[in-house]
Amino acid sequence: MEFDFTPKFSQKISESDGGAYYSWSSSEFPLLRECKVGAGKLVLQPRGFALPHYADSYKVAYVLQGSDGLVGMVLPNTAKEVVLKLRKGNVIPVPMGAVSWWFNDGDSELHVVFLGETSKAYVPGEFSYIFLTGALGILGGLSPEFVSRVYDMSKDDANKLANSLTGVLIVRLQEGKSMPKPEEYNTKKLVFDIDAALPDIGVKNGGIVTTLTEAKFPFIGQVELSSNLVKLDAKAMCSPMYTADSAAQVIYVVKGSGKIQIVGINGKRVLDMEVKPGQLLVVPRFFVVAKLAGGDGLECFSVITDKQPVLKVLAGEVSSVWEALSPSVLEASLNVSAEFAQLFKSKARVTGILVPPKN
Repeated sequence: MEFDFTPKFSQKISESDGGAYYSWSSSEFPLLRECKVGAGKLVLQPRGFALPHYADSYKVAYVLQGSDGLVGMVLPNTAKEVVLKLRKGNVIPVPMGAVSWWFNDGDSELHVVFLGETSKAYVPGEFSYIFLTGALGILGGLSPEFVSRVYDMSKDDANKLANSLTGVLIVRLQEGKSMPKPEEYNTKKLVFDIDAALPDIGVKNGGIVTTLTEAKFPFIGQVELSSNLVKLDAKAMCSPMYTADSAAQVIYVVKGSGKIQIVGINGKRVLDMEVKPGQLLVVPRFFVVAKLAGGDGLECFSVITDKQPVLKVLAGEVSSVWEALSPSVLEASLNVSAEFAQLFKSKARVTGILVPPKN
């Protein structure tokens, strides 16, 4: 079956004076459904409040913009709310079934993108949310008789409890309405500042790569995912790479521009396009992806559907496949002389994962 690999922008699902929620539809982007991944984006205006909810998928949130965000979570198998401070560059795993709310306590917009896997979702390729309150909330779905019985209150109070808030997904809180203060200890434990972290790979004029797995950030193991931040300098390249453990990858273009190529089964190039900020790409399992930055650089945040992914690259000395293969195998596979095979191997070894532009 042929799939459309074209990078896609999100579509607005809901909007109020408190903010908006955007999503990528599996009907418009069938590759999401095929690879069982999903994505959404939350934009909160100052005082914007995303009502308490839980979802049917594991997700990783990445803060794109803002410095005074708050998220409250009640994790599965716990009965205690944790309140975390959020700012640009933060990564926050959101376990499936965790109740969370999001609030913008700053003076500028707060933008958060969510990437995750949807193998257990009601709609493969999309996140489905169940809200506790509001016009689409659980309390409004239960009858007044049930609400009054379970909470031991009159039916009038039950109606008030269920219908006082008419907002849908996001509301704007009035000035003076206080919210819980963030907890420094839990923020350090459950939030990772990937922008400020020491990168795993750094090359002068090439860029940096920072990968988050359970070994570096234990909390991300609870969502059974890993994440990756690639920042390419102008005209630099990230070498061709693939996952060797059947994991898929969903990529969000954070800023900059450039070209991304994806090669799949039978050596077919399924994508060769310029990308822009706000676009989403999906890389199926075992497919090879390579990135080339434009004149303003290229920054991408991605999530891989494995908490300890096996990544193989086609350049570099440490994990390159070419480096591992013996010279005689290269000669036979490429149908070249021993001298040319050795030249190719030495070039692949020198260039590495990040390739700076030529002078």
